[in-house]
Amino acid sequence: MGFSERFPELLERPTPLMRRFADMIEPVSDAVLEQMARRSQVLTRRHFGRTMRLFAPLYVSNECVNNCSYCGFSRDNPILRTTLTIDQVVREAKHLHGLGFRNVLLVAGEHPKFVSEGYLQACLDALKPFIPTLALEIGPMEDDQYSEVVQHGAEGLVVYQETYHRETYQKLHTAGPKKNFDWRLDCPERAYAGGFRRIGIGALFGLADWKFEALALAAHLEHLYKHCWKANFTIAFPRMRPYAGNYEYQTDDRLLLGDRQLVQLMTVFRQLFPQVGIVVSTREAPAFRDAVAGLGTTHMSAGARTEPGGYTGAGHDDVHLTVKGRRVELERKSGCEKATEQFQIHDNRTPSEVATALRSQGLDPVWKDWDESILSAPQEALATV
Repeated sequence: MGFSERFPELLERPTPLMRRFADMIEPVSDAVLEQMARRSQVLTRRHFGRTMRLFAPLYVSNECVNNCSYCGFSRDNPILRTTLTIDQVVREAKHLHGLGFRNVLLVAGEHPKFVSEGYLQACLDALKPFIPTLALEIGPMEDDQYSEVVQHGAEGLVVYQETYHRETYQKLHTAGPKKNFDWRLDCPERAYAGGFRRIGIGALFGLADWKFEALALAAHLEHLYKHCWKANFTIAFPRMRPYAGNYEYQTDDRLLLGDRQLVQLMTVFRQLFPQVGIVVSTREAPAFRDAVAGLGTTHMSAGARTEPGGYTGAGHDDVHLTVKGRRVELERKSGCEKATEQFQIHDNRTPSEVATALRSQGLDPVWKDWDESILSAPQEALATV
Protein backbone atom coordinates (compact mmCIF):
# COMPACT_ATOMS: atom_id res chain seq x y z
CA MET A 1 0.00 0.00 0.00
CA GLY A 2 1.51 3.30 -1.12
CA PHE A 3 1.67 6.39 1.05
CA SER A 4 -1.16 8.10 -0.84
CA GLU A 5 -3.51 5.31 0.26
CA ARG A 6 -2.37 5.41 3.88
CA PHE A 7 -2.13 9.17 4.25
CA PRO A 8 -5.82 9.95 4.99
CA GLU A 9 -5.92 7.22 7.64
CA LEU A 10 -2.70 8.46 9.24
CA LEU A 11 -4.17 11.94 9.61
CA GLU A 12 -7.17 10.48 11.46
CA ARG A 13 -5.24 7.89 13.46
CA PRO A 14 -1.63 9.08 13.74
CA THR A 15 1.14 6.70 14.70
CA PRO A 16 2.86 6.98 18.11
CA LEU A 17 5.78 8.73 16.42
CA MET A 18 3.44 11.25 14.78
CA ARG A 19 1.76 11.97 18.12
CA ARG A 20 5.14 12.53 19.73
CA PHE A 21 6.17 14.74 16.82
CA ALA A 22 3.02 16.87 17.21
CA ASP A 23 3.75 17.36 20.92
CA MET A 24 7.37 18.34 20.27
CA ILE A 25 6.55 21.13 17.79
CA GLU A 26 4.30 22.94 20.25
CA PRO A 27 5.70 26.25 21.55
CA VAL A 28 8.47 25.88 24.14
CA SER A 29 10.47 28.20 26.36
CA ASP A 30 13.89 29.53 25.41
CA ALA A 31 15.51 27.14 27.89
CA VAL A 32 13.75 24.10 26.43
CA LEU A 33 14.57 25.14 22.86
CA GLU A 34 18.22 25.48 23.86
CA GLN A 35 18.14 21.95 25.28
CA MET A 36 16.57 20.66 22.06
CA ALA A 37 19.26 22.41 20.01
CA ARG A 38 22.06 20.87 22.07
CA ARG A 39 20.50 17.42 21.77
CA SER A 40 20.16 17.89 18.01
CA GLN A 41 23.81 18.88 17.72
CA VAL A 42 24.95 15.82 19.68
CA LEU A 43 22.91 13.48 17.49
CA THR A 44 24.14 15.13 14.31
CA ARG A 45 27.77 14.77 15.37
CA ARG A 46 27.16 11.15 16.33
CA HIS A 47 25.71 10.16 12.96
CA PHE A 48 27.38 12.62 10.56
CA GLY A 49 30.46 13.86 12.36
CA ARG A 50 31.38 17.48 11.68
CA THR A 51 30.75 17.20 7.94
CA MET A 52 28.61 19.40 5.72
CA ARG A 53 27.91 18.12 2.21
CA LEU A 54 27.91 20.92 -0.36
CA PHE A 55 26.01 20.74 -3.64
CA ALA A 56 24.91 23.02 -6.44
CA PRO A 57 21.67 23.07 -8.46
CA LEU A 58 22.13 23.19 -12.24
CA TYR A 59 18.98 24.35 -14.00
CA VAL A 60 18.78 22.91 -17.50
CA SER A 61 15.35 24.21 -18.52
CA ASN A 62 12.67 26.56 -17.20
CA GLU A 63 9.99 25.34 -19.63
CA CYS A 64 6.93 23.89 -17.90
CA VAL A 65 3.45 22.61 -18.74
CA ASN A 66 2.12 23.08 -15.20
CA ASN A 67 0.32 26.10 -13.84
CA CYS A 68 1.38 26.51 -10.21
CA SER A 69 0.41 29.92 -8.87
CA TYR A 70 3.41 30.18 -6.51
CA CYS A 71 6.15 29.27 -9.03
CA GLY A 72 8.14 31.48 -11.37
CA PHE A 73 8.20 28.76 -14.03
CA SER A 74 4.38 28.49 -14.15
CA ARG A 75 3.14 27.74 -17.69
CA ASP A 76 1.15 30.95 -18.22
CA ASN A 77 3.77 33.20 -16.64
CA PRO A 78 5.22 35.32 -19.52
CA ILE A 79 8.86 34.78 -18.57
CA LEU A 80 11.98 34.39 -20.69
CA ARG A 81 12.65 30.70 -21.18
CA THR A 82 15.37 28.47 -22.54
CA THR A 83 16.49 24.86 -22.52
CA LEU A 84 20.23 24.26 -22.51
CA THR A 85 21.84 22.05 -25.11
CA ILE A 86 23.95 19.15 -23.85
CA ASP A 87 27.13 21.11 -24.60
CA GLN A 88 25.78 24.04 -22.59
CA VAL A 89 24.90 21.76 -19.67
CA VAL A 90 28.48 20.47 -19.74
CA ARG A 91 29.75 24.06 -19.80
CA GLU A 92 27.73 24.91 -16.69
CA ALA A 93 28.83 21.70 -14.94
CA LYS A 94 32.50 22.29 -15.71
CA HIS A 95 32.19 25.73 -14.17
CA LEU A 96 30.77 24.15 -11.00
CA HIS A 97 33.50 21.51 -11.08
CA GLY A 98 36.07 24.29 -11.16
CA LEU A 99 34.53 25.77 -8.02
CA GLY A 100 34.99 22.44 -6.25
CA PHE A 101 31.56 20.83 -6.61
CA ARG A 102 31.34 17.09 -7.18
CA ASN A 103 27.67 16.89 -6.21
CA VAL A 104 25.26 18.46 -8.73
CA LEU A 105 21.47 18.54 -8.78
CA LEU A 106 19.98 18.81 -12.29
CA VAL A 107 16.74 20.82 -12.19
CA ALA A 108 14.14 21.12 -14.95
CA GLY A 109 10.57 22.22 -15.32
CA GLU A 110 8.12 19.59 -16.53
CA HIS A 111 7.69 19.90 -20.31
CA PRO A 112 7.93 16.75 -22.48
CA LYS A 113 8.31 18.80 -25.67
CA PHE A 114 11.42 20.69 -24.57
CA VAL A 115 12.85 18.29 -21.98
CA SER A 116 12.15 15.47 -24.41
CA GLU A 117 12.70 11.73 -24.29
CA GLY A 118 16.39 11.00 -23.90
CA TYR A 119 17.41 14.55 -22.97
CA LEU A 120 18.10 13.89 -19.29
CA GLN A 121 19.83 10.62 -20.14
CA ALA A 122 22.14 12.50 -22.51
CA CYS A 123 22.86 15.11 -19.81
CA LEU A 124 23.76 12.37 -17.33
CA ASP A 125 25.98 10.56 -19.84
CA ALA A 126 27.87 13.79 -20.52
CA LEU A 127 28.37 14.71 -16.85
CA LYS A 128 29.07 11.43 -15.09
CA PRO A 129 32.72 11.20 -16.27
CA PHE A 130 33.62 14.22 -14.07
CA ILE A 131 30.67 14.69 -11.64
CA PRO A 132 30.48 11.58 -9.43
CA THR A 133 27.22 12.48 -7.63
CA LEU A 134 24.30 13.40 -9.88
CA ALA A 135 20.76 13.95 -8.68
CA LEU A 136 17.55 15.08 -10.37
CA GLU A 137 14.73 17.45 -9.44
CA ILE A 138 12.25 16.93 -12.26
CA GLY A 139 8.62 16.05 -12.93
CA PRO A 140 7.39 12.65 -11.67
CA MET A 141 8.09 9.59 -13.82
CA GLU A 142 7.02 5.96 -14.14
CA ASP A 143 9.07 3.16 -12.51
CA ASP A 144 10.74 2.11 -15.77
CA GLN A 145 11.69 5.70 -16.58
CA TYR A 146 13.33 6.03 -13.19
CA SER A 147 15.21 2.79 -13.81
CA GLU A 148 16.52 4.17 -17.09
CA VAL A 149 17.88 7.43 -15.66
CA VAL A 150 19.48 5.47 -12.80
CA GLN A 151 21.25 3.33 -15.38
CA HIS A 152 22.57 6.54 -16.97
CA GLY A 153 24.13 7.72 -13.73
CA ALA A 154 21.51 9.42 -11.56
CA GLU A 155 21.66 8.24 -7.97
CA GLY A 156 19.56 10.87 -6.19
CA LEU A 157 16.05 12.23 -6.69
CA VAL A 158 14.49 15.26 -5.02
CA VAL A 159 10.71 15.65 -5.14
CA TYR A 160 8.89 18.10 -2.91
CA GLN A 161 5.16 17.63 -2.42
CA GLU A 162 4.93 21.45 -2.25
CA THR A 163 1.93 21.16 0.10
CA TYR A 164 0.50 18.07 1.77
CA HIS A 165 -2.85 19.81 2.23
CA ARG A 166 -5.00 18.32 -0.53
CA GLU A 167 -7.49 21.17 -0.87
CA THR A 168 -4.72 23.78 -1.00
CA TYR A 169 -2.80 21.67 -3.50
CA GLN A 170 -5.81 21.45 -5.81
CA LYS A 171 -6.40 25.20 -5.54
CA LEU A 172 -2.81 26.13 -6.39
CA HIS A 173 -2.23 23.63 -9.21
CA THR A 174 -4.68 24.61 -11.91
CA ALA A 175 -3.30 22.91 -15.04
CA GLY A 176 -0.86 20.23 -16.10
CA PRO A 177 0.05 16.75 -14.84
CA LYS A 178 1.15 18.16 -11.49
CA LYS A 179 -2.54 18.54 -10.61
CA ASN A 180 -2.53 14.86 -9.60
CA PHE A 181 -1.90 15.02 -5.85
CA ASP A 182 -1.62 11.27 -5.25
CA TRP A 183 0.65 10.68 -8.26
CA ARG A 184 3.15 13.13 -6.85
CA LEU A 185 2.74 11.81 -3.31
CA ASP A 186 3.83 8.32 -4.40
CA CYS A 187 6.75 9.58 -6.48
CA PRO A 188 9.46 8.74 -3.88
CA GLU A 189 8.31 5.13 -3.75
CA ARG A 190 8.35 4.81 -7.54
CA ALA A 191 11.86 6.30 -7.54
CA TYR A 192 12.95 3.76 -4.93
CA ALA A 193 11.50 0.93 -7.05
CA GLY A 194 13.45 2.37 -9.99
CA GLY A 195 16.75 2.06 -8.11
CA PHE A 196 17.45 5.49 -6.60
CA ARG A 197 19.55 5.20 -3.46
CA ARG A 198 19.19 8.80 -2.28
CA ILE A 199 15.74 10.39 -2.07
CA GLY A 200 14.86 13.88 -0.88
CA ILE A 201 11.40 15.04 0.18
CA GLY A 202 10.00 18.25 1.62
CA ALA A 203 7.22 20.83 1.63
CA LEU A 204 7.22 24.45 0.51
CA PHE A 205 6.37 26.22 3.75
CA GLY A 206 4.00 29.15 3.40
CA LEU A 207 1.33 27.48 1.28
CA ALA A 208 -0.63 25.84 4.13
CA ASP A 209 -0.50 25.72 7.92
CA TRP A 210 3.10 24.93 8.81
CA LYS A 211 2.24 22.52 11.63
CA PHE A 212 0.09 20.44 9.30
CA GLU A 213 2.84 20.41 6.67
CA ALA A 214 5.45 19.39 9.24
CA LEU A 215 3.32 16.57 10.64
CA ALA A 216 2.53 15.28 7.15
CA LEU A 217 6.21 15.42 6.21
CA ALA A 218 7.05 13.38 9.33
CA ALA A 219 4.37 10.83 8.43
CA HIS A 220 5.74 10.55 4.90
CA LEU A 221 9.29 10.10 6.14
CA GLU A 222 8.25 7.45 8.66
CA HIS A 223 6.45 5.55 5.90
CA LEU A 224 9.45 5.69 3.58
CA TYR A 225 11.82 4.45 6.27
CA LYS A 226 9.55 1.45 6.78
CA HIS A 227 8.99 0.58 3.13
CA CYS A 228 12.06 1.92 1.29
CA TRP A 229 14.63 1.09 3.93
CA LYS A 230 17.59 0.57 1.59
CA ALA A 231 17.63 4.23 0.56
CA ASN A 232 19.12 7.27 2.28
CA PHE A 233 16.71 10.15 2.83
CA THR A 234 16.99 13.90 3.11
CA ILE A 235 14.33 16.40 4.08
CA ALA A 236 14.10 20.12 3.38
CA PHE A 237 11.99 23.00 4.65
CA PRO A 238 12.11 25.60 1.85
CA ARG A 239 10.22 28.77 2.66
CA MET A 240 8.46 30.98 0.11
CA ARG A 241 10.73 33.49 -1.62
CA PRO A 242 9.93 36.22 -4.17
CA TYR A 243 9.66 34.94 -7.75
CA ALA A 244 8.71 36.11 -11.23
CA GLY A 245 4.95 36.64 -11.42
CA ASN A 246 4.75 37.10 -7.65
CA TYR A 247 1.41 38.85 -8.08
CA GLU A 248 -0.28 35.49 -8.70
CA TYR A 249 0.16 34.32 -5.13
CA GLN A 250 -0.12 36.44 -2.02
CA THR A 251 1.53 34.95 1.05
CA ASP A 252 -0.68 34.56 4.11
CA ASP A 253 1.32 35.63 7.17
CA ARG A 254 -0.66 33.19 9.32
CA LEU A 255 0.86 30.27 7.40
CA LEU A 256 4.47 31.39 7.57
CA LEU A 257 7.11 29.33 9.33
CA GLY A 258 9.20 31.71 11.43
CA ASP A 259 12.88 31.34 12.21
CA ARG A 260 12.26 30.13 15.74
CA GLN A 261 9.71 27.55 14.59
CA LEU A 262 12.04 26.36 11.83
CA VAL A 263 14.90 25.85 14.29
CA GLN A 264 12.60 23.88 16.59
CA LEU A 265 11.32 21.85 13.66
CA MET A 266 14.83 20.92 12.61
CA THR A 267 15.70 19.75 16.12
CA VAL A 268 12.56 17.63 16.33
CA PHE A 269 13.26 15.89 13.04
CA ARG A 270 16.84 15.26 14.14
CA GLN A 271 15.71 13.71 17.44
CA LEU A 272 13.00 11.50 15.94
CA PHE A 273 14.87 10.66 12.72
CA PRO A 274 18.54 10.80 13.79
CA GLN A 275 19.92 9.48 10.49
CA VAL A 276 17.98 11.67 8.07
CA GLY A 277 19.89 14.29 6.09
CA ILE A 278 18.64 17.86 6.59
CA VAL A 279 19.03 20.34 3.73
CA VAL A 280 19.18 24.13 4.08
CA SER A 281 19.24 26.00 0.77
CA THR A 282 20.29 29.45 -0.36
CA ARG A 283 16.66 30.54 0.03
CA GLU A 284 17.68 31.33 3.61
CA ALA A 285 19.72 34.33 4.76
CA PRO A 286 23.46 33.87 5.37
CA ALA A 287 23.16 34.60 9.09
CA PHE A 288 20.41 32.03 9.53
CA ARG A 289 22.28 29.37 7.56
CA ASP A 290 25.37 29.96 9.65
CA ALA A 291 23.32 29.75 12.86
CA VAL A 292 21.75 26.38 12.04
CA ALA A 293 24.81 24.81 10.40
CA GLY A 294 25.79 22.98 13.56
CA LEU A 295 22.30 22.20 14.87
CA GLY A 296 21.30 19.38 12.54
CA THR A 297 21.95 20.55 9.00
CA THR A 298 23.93 18.05 6.92
CA HIS A 299 23.55 19.38 3.34
CA MET A 300 23.84 22.91 1.95
CA SER A 301 23.74 24.41 -1.50
CA ALA A 302 26.19 27.22 -2.17
CA GLY A 303 26.59 29.88 -4.83
CA ALA A 304 23.29 28.75 -6.36
CA ARG A 305 21.60 30.15 -9.45
CA THR A 306 17.98 29.29 -10.21
CA GLU A 307 17.82 29.90 -13.96
CA PRO A 308 19.22 27.90 -16.90
CA GLY A 309 22.67 29.19 -17.77
CA GLY A 310 22.90 31.10 -14.52
CA TYR A 311 26.56 30.27 -13.91
CA THR A 312 28.12 30.93 -17.31
CA GLY A 313 25.45 32.67 -19.39
CA ALA A 314 24.98 29.54 -21.50
CA GLY A 315 21.73 29.62 -23.46
CA HIS A 316 21.09 33.30 -22.88
CA ASP A 317 21.42 33.95 -26.61
CA ASP A 318 18.43 31.69 -27.22
CA VAL A 319 15.83 33.00 -24.78
CA HIS A 320 12.22 33.20 -25.95
CA LEU A 321 8.64 33.15 -24.79
CA THR A 322 6.51 30.01 -24.79
CA VAL A 323 2.81 30.49 -25.54
CA LYS A 324 0.43 27.51 -25.51
CA GLY A 325 3.37 25.13 -25.86
CA ARG A 326 4.87 26.95 -28.82
CA ARG A 327 8.10 28.89 -28.94
CA VAL A 328 7.59 32.60 -29.66
CA GLU A 329 10.59 34.73 -30.56
CA LEU A 330 11.12 38.08 -28.86
CA GLU A 331 10.19 41.04 -31.01
CA ARG A 332 13.24 42.95 -29.82
CA LYS A 333 16.50 41.79 -28.32
CA SER A 334 19.08 43.94 -26.58
CA GLY A 335 21.64 41.17 -26.21
CA CYS A 336 21.37 41.34 -22.41
CA GLU A 337 18.40 39.02 -22.02
CA LYS A 338 18.68 35.95 -19.82
CA ALA A 339 16.34 33.17 -18.79
CA THR A 340 14.09 34.00 -15.83
CA GLU A 341 14.98 32.55 -12.44
CA GLN A 342 12.59 30.29 -10.55
CA PHE A 343 12.89 32.29 -7.34
CA GLN A 344 15.27 34.74 -5.70
CA ILE A 345 18.01 33.32 -3.53
CA HIS A 346 18.93 35.02 -0.25
CA ASP A 347 22.45 33.77 0.42
CA ASN A 348 24.58 35.22 -2.38
CA ARG A 349 27.95 34.17 -0.95
CA THR A 350 30.36 32.30 -3.18
CA PRO A 351 30.96 28.59 -2.53
CA SER A 352 34.40 29.38 -1.09
CA GLU A 353 32.89 31.95 1.27
CA VAL A 354 30.32 29.42 2.47
CA ALA A 355 33.07 26.84 2.98
CA THR A 356 35.14 29.36 4.96
CA ALA A 357 32.16 30.17 7.18
CA LEU A 358 31.64 26.46 7.87
CA ARG A 359 35.29 25.93 8.76
CA SER A 360 35.13 28.86 11.18
CA GLN A 361 32.55 26.82 13.11
CA GLY A 362 34.71 23.72 13.15
CA LEU A 363 32.74 22.04 10.37
CA ASP A 364 34.29 20.22 7.41
CA PRO A 365 32.85 21.11 3.97
CA VAL A 366 32.53 17.91 1.92
CA TRP A 367 32.59 18.45 -1.84
CA LYS A 368 32.72 14.78 -2.78
CA ASP A 369 31.32 11.83 -0.83
CA TRP A 370 30.94 9.21 -3.54
CA ASP A 371 32.85 7.61 -6.40
CA GLU A 372 31.73 4.85 -8.73
CA SER A 373 35.01 3.00 -8.15
CA ILE A 374 33.78 2.17 -4.65
CA LEU A 375 31.41 -0.38 -6.17
CA SER A 376 34.09 -2.02 -8.28
CA ALA A 377 36.77 -2.08 -5.56
CA PRO A 378 35.61 -5.32 -3.85
CA GLN A 379 35.44 -7.16 -7.19
CA GLU A 380 38.92 -5.99 -8.15
CA ALA A 381 40.21 -7.06 -4.74
CA LEU A 382 38.72 -10.53 -5.18
CA ALA A 383 40.31 -10.80 -8.61
CA THR A 384 43.75 -10.35 -7.07
CA VAL A 385 43.29 -13.05 -4.42
